[in-house]
Amino acid sequence: MKQEILNKISKKEIIVGVVGLGYVGLPLAVEKAKAGFKTIGFDIQSKKVDMVNAGINYIGDVVDDDLKAIVAKGLLSATSDFSFVKDVDFVAICVPTPLDIHQQPNISYVRSSAEDIAKYMKRGTMVVLESTTYPGTTEELLKPILEKGSGLKCGEDFYLGFSPERVDPGNLLYKTKNTPKVVGAIGEDALEVIAAMYRAVLESDVHTVSSPAIAEMEKILENTYRNINIGLINELAILCHKMNINLWEVIEAASTKPYGFQAFYPGPGLGGHCIPLDPYYLSWKAREFGFHTSMIEASMMINDRMPEYCVERAADILNRYQTALNGSDILILGVAYKQDIDDCRESPALKVIDLLKEKGVNVMFYDPYVPEFSYKGETYRSEKELTKELLKYADLVIITTAHTKVDYDFVQQNAIFVFDTKNAMKDVVNRKNIELL
Repeated sequence: MKQEILNKISKKEIIVGVVGLGYVGLPLAVEKAKAGFKTIGFDIQSKKVDMVNAGINYIGDVVDDDLKAIVAKGLLSATSDFSFVKDVDFVAICVPTPLDIHQQPNISYVRSSAEDIAKYMKRGTMVVLESTTYPGTTEELLKPILEKGSGLKCGEDFYLGFSPERVDPGNLLYKTKNTPKVVGAIGEDALEVIAAMYRAVLESDVHTVSSPAIAEMEKILENTYRNINIGLINELAILCHKMNINLWEVIEAASTKPYGFQAFYPGPGLGGHCIPLDPYYLSWKAREFGFHTSMIEASMMINDRMPEYCVERAADILNRYQTALNGSDILILGVAYKQDIDDCRESPALKVIDLLKEKGVNVMFYDPYVPEFSYKGETYRSEKELTKELLKYADLVIITTAHTKVDYDFVQQNAIFVFDTKNAMKDVVNRKNIELL
């Protein structure tokens, strides 16, 4: 069976399935199709299915013309009908793995995807989980579901592995195609065929590891490393403010060291699909072994508190102008979780807005990439333009995303006061009405 699959990979005769057509799944599906593999995307959201089938792109990291071309050639199609899994030879699961209201892993999307796949998968199918999750998910959760639902045996009738997504929205250098890939699988044959599938598509190195758990933990390490270091910097930001020290200048100076230091920066909190969530997955799993990840949990607490700290700082600034937080008008600049993208997942700006509203603030926002967003059942719409009148109207402007499309000199010239949590205004010369986090 292994050799037959390898031959089909070399001849581009494998049919690929990608479950979940979001920020991870659609770019992966596009690259598979561009490489010459007929690809079927599966998603429960009919809107996404219809857009893909019409060749309409909705993900920033996908090139519009690439999507149109592969759809027109019949290399990529989308469906909500999982019975088409019977036609695929390789299926990647790229569904969300959020936290529930108790900050515990919500793997319901992974579970339901596995159950849907198991109903229709055939002998020889390769199944790969790409969604970030806790170590053990592939072997402890996916394997039993797939075996029970299909009647097939892992390692003999189908191959199963884990290959963590490494999507960085808005990254102009590294995309799905040229980012190194890590693959772990159950058994040597599974590792060989799954790695071969990625090598047939990607320009980057495919690094194999000895088990899915190694690959799962590797992904957690990547983002926990960043979480902890950002937590350190955020804590220093609070301390440096008390000491009247410019932390941004401190970091710039430390960055001159050519070894042993990597720059991380403070902000209003953590956003995105991985860094704010992954440490919770590891901390949750660690408790199964009677172990508490004390350093990780400390950084999580610091980072989680940053939106509240930013609101406290905003209140202090307004007090200097004899203005109460309650009843004030505050303009938020940027709600995406990082600069120059339209992705609001876990964005700390949303939490800042919510906390300000709880304090009785009239909150407005402007984001050139995000016309509207929904949070806690409420829809917010961006101001259409960043005008002089809007800036002068606001009692305070808070920069929560450092979009490069914003004219920060214009902001400084017209705003009463600016609380810059991202050092977006670092090149503005006149700083009389600017305060840094």
